[in-house]
Amino acid sequence: MNLNKIFLLGNVARDPESRTTPSGQTVANFSIATNRMWTDKEGQKQKKAEFHNIVAWGKLGEICAQYLQKGKLVFIEGRVETRSWDAPDGTKKYKTEVIAEGMQMGPKLSGNSSDNRLSDEKQSSSGEEIPVIESDGEIEMKDIPF
Repeated sequence: MNLNKIFLLGNVARDPESRTTPSGQTVANFSIATNRMWTDKEGQKQKKAEFHNIVAWGKLGEICAQYLQKGKLVFIEGRVETRSWDAPDGTKKYKTEVIAEGMQMGPKLSGNSSDNRLSDEKQSSSGEEIPVIESDGEIEMKDIPF
């Protein structure tokens, strides 16, 4: 048995760009950033951001394009795909992307839009807990509270 499944929780790194294919299918492209923190051999805290290219098709793409904004917290569920093409100079190019199959927006917090970011400083200084939103099935448009 094989499995190609990815779960990412991070901040939207660039606003979604939406377009429609010639066949009428909507596709949204955006990226999210995830952070990894560790302590090196010298005891220094290190932090590295990883950026992930996300592709959302159909109704999910429309929702992403409409509601996601740079800096907002988002949870993406999907699969990893690598595509290739021949560049004009004759070289073979590759791009690895996450094809979104599900998306949950972060908690809606009071105040300005930057409050929706998850930063290490906020987590460690305030001890704020982030609510867990569980779903027993597919989310329908009528279930979205805004």
